Parts: sequence; C-alpha cells; structure tokens
Amino acid sequence: MTHRISGRAGVLAAAVSAALLVPAVTAAAPAAAATPAVACTSAKAGLAAKLKKDITAALTNRKGTVAIGLYDRSTKTTCTLRATSAYDSASTVKVTVLATLLWDAKKHNRYLTSTEQSLAKAMITQSDNNATSKLWKQLGMTKIKGFLAAAGMTKTVPGANGYWGLTQENVNDEQKLLGLVTAKNSVLSDNSRAYILKLMGQVVSSQRWGTPAGAPSSVSVHVKNGWLQRSTHGWRVHSLGTFNGAGHDYTITVLTQDNSTMSYGVTTIQNVAKAIHKDLVPTTSGVTRYTPTSRPREAFVAVPPRG
Repeated sequence: MTHRISGRAGVLAAAVSAALLVPAVTAAAPAAAATPAVACTSAKAGLAAKLKKDITAALTNRKGTVAIGLYDRSTKTTCTLRATSAYDSASTVKVTVLATLLWDAKKHNRYLTSTEQSLAKAMITQSDNNATSKLWKQLGMTKIKGFLAAAGMTKTVPGANGYWGLTQENVNDEQKLLGLVTAKNSVLSDNSRAYILKLMGQVVSSQRWGTPAGAPSSVSVHVKNGWLQRSTHGWRVHSLGTFNGAGHDYTITVLTQDNSTMSYGVTTIQNVAKAIHKDLVPTTSGVTRYTPTSRPREAFVAVPPRG
C-alpha cells in the first residue's frame, strides 16, 4: 500500500530532500582547469630551468593560447607546452605537402618533374596557395595519409574537401616532421631532406618572421609560417623553424590561436623565439641576432565561410 504525503508535510519533506542534494551537486562541480606550465628537460646542467623560466616570462601577460615545442639534439634539450592540443594548420601544412611529395617520389624511384619543382618552390618560398592546392589534389588523401602514417604523425588530420589549411596538427607531430627533415631516417631520403631545408632557407624576407626572431647569425635558419583568421578562436598564427650551427642543431614549433590580431600572434611567437635562441646560443663576439621584418606577411588560406 502506497502512502502519499500531502499538504505542509509534503512540502517540508521536499525541501529537506532538496537541501540534502545541494552539497552533493556542489561537490561534483569540476575545479577550474589549471593553466599548463612549460616543461623542459636537458642533458646540460641548468639549461632546462633557464629555458622554463625565460619562456614562461616571455608568455607573461600575453593573451591567446600558445603551444610550444623545442628540441636541441646537441644538448638533448626538450621543452613543451600544450604539445598535444590541435590547431588549424594554415600554411604550415605546406611542409607536410612537400614531404609527402618527396616521400611518394622516393617510393616510385623517380625525381620530381620540373612542374613539381616549380610548384614546390612557390609553395614554400612564397607560400603560394594555388601551387599548394595543385599538389594537394595531385597527391590525394591516400598518399597524404600514407606519409603521415610513415612519419608517425598520428594526430594530424588532413583538411577535408580540399581545405588543406584546416588540417588539424599539434606540436608533437610538427616536431616529428622537423625531426625527419633535419636528421637521417628511413622516411625521407637525404636528398629530400636537403631539398626541403633548401627551400625553407629561401623563404622571402617578408615571411621570415616568427621562430627565426633572435636567431644568431652563426646558425642557418629554415622557416615556414602560417596564419588564419576565423570567427571562433580568432587569429591562428604559427611558425616552424629549424636551426643549425654554433654547435647546436634545434627545431622550434610555436602554434597559437585566440589572438586578437595577426601582429599580436607574431609578437607572442617572436618573444618566445628570442628567449629560446638566447638561452641555447649565448651571444659571442661578432655574432648578431636576426630581427624579422616589421611588416610580416603570409598567405591567407581558403576556409569555409562559416566557423
């Protein structure tokens, strides 16, 4: 037999039940996520702590979301921040496109055609979008995904419907790519690696901003950047760089979004780069540091009208 509680007694019982539930609901609310910290390791005494301190200082009071990867082979130094967070690639994916083209040519034991060489040079040195679209279409998803698998870039997702600038990438995978470009491996031939580095070393001056900022004149600089503005997460501004010389061999990836303007993102990246170069390669007599153009440029990649 079921008994119903009615009238004032029922209201009171309901109120008590509600009161008992409140603490449980409050306790279940998640705590605010802590801002991730820069993490560094190094075989060189004191270097990891210095890099962590100086990169953190470079990011102080900077708005936006920043992901960082650094690896220096000579001192076995690594720094990371948000290394697994996904970002729209913008033009940085062009290095992956070139690497895929060369990987596929190697598989078929052939050289690049003169047309492919022209497209590759325009794509990297001038960030030419039309050249990129032609190579992207020529390669197709099967080959692009084949290269990503061979390279171990397991979290990189090619942009759909020809929107290669919306490829999803993260710091870990971009650092893997730069690692393949800068050291002997079974994925890219030595000639392919040299070709990629040559083109990245010939990027036009207006696009040589970002990670090269503050690089000493004693190291060779290779760079590929990208930027993209969308209605969500504002400006994405990214920079990939490899640096060799003065007893060092290092790669830097900086991916950013939620920037209010393009130039704001560029400044954030360059503040980080200056700190890294200064700590890795202290200035010696006669060495100057690179100052990028005050009017940085990059190609605007095609994106769907919404999103």
